[in-house]
Amino acid sequence: MTGRLSALWTLLRGDGQADRAVPPSGFTARLTVFTAAAMAFLAVFALAFSVSSGRLADRWAQELARTSTLRISAPAVEVEAQTAAALQVLEQTPGIAEARALTEAEEQALLEPWFGPDLPLDALPMPQLIEIVETEAGYDATGLRARLQAEVPGAVLDDHTRWRDPLVDAANRLRTLGWAALLLILGALAAMVTLAAQSALSANAQVIRVLRLVGARDSYIARAFVRRFTLRAAAGAVAGTAAGMACILLIPEGPADGFLTGLGFTGPGWLVPLLIPVLCAVIAFLATRLAANATLRSHL
Repeated sequence: MTGRLSALWTLLRGDGQADRAVPPSGFTARLTVFTAAAMAFLAVFALAFSVSSGRLADRWAQELARTSTLRISAPAVEVEAQTAAALQVLEQTPGIAEARALTEAEEQALLEPWFGPDLPLDALPMPQLIEIVETEAGYDATGLRARLQAEVPGAVLDDHTRWRDPLVDAANRLRTLGWAALLLILGALAAMVTLAAQSALSANAQVIRVLRLVGARDSYIARAFVRRFTLRAAAGAVAGTAAGMACILLIPEGPADGFLTGLGFTGPGWLVPLLIPVLCAVIAFLATRLAANATLRSHL
């Protein structure tokens, strides 16, 4: 443990003589900082998208798992009687906590997003909808359908499984896609830092040869490149993460079940993006170390 802390302190402190082998500014320095900032910015959104999709999938699964809808399609003169019969059957069914018939205003509110607020329900043959709330144990849908078919011929039970599962599956796939995008972003950062380190090593070949002539070992030279590029990537990642989190905060608030208005973090989840600069620094450290050691052994 002490050795690791010593190595970390050496990396942060650096060595003035070895640091001369690494250009303090120039194309590679700007490229590293910009790449780390851009990738961290995108990583914040990929992480937010993944977390939000997972949150949406969990919400849909919880909210829809315990609700069902009973639709009664019958002649107008029979709707009221069949509704009363259906409610009586539902009250007697084990596993159903609550059942109530929706009012005309509630049905219109359900259709308003699709047809607008001026939909004339009285001119349309609208079925009567009954909302069913299940207990934790649930009910026997097959047995309930059989009883409804015998006692309420105009009733059709929809337990939401037909369209609930595809919705939850789609949200879970979006969460996986977000994590995959995050991995691709971090991989692209590793590739860009590797190219920048190799370019810096090649551009400073003469300085490295002089350091070797005076007795500097390759590990000594590589340590300077690793330190400089790790700190550059960390600085760029901090800036990119801050910008990404600021943009997430600027997204307008809206329904929590929407993809765009619900995009972001909640509560302690805002601490998760703070890990991105750490990940970027670790990736830059490993990528630069591998690139420096490989380049010093084979080309310089």
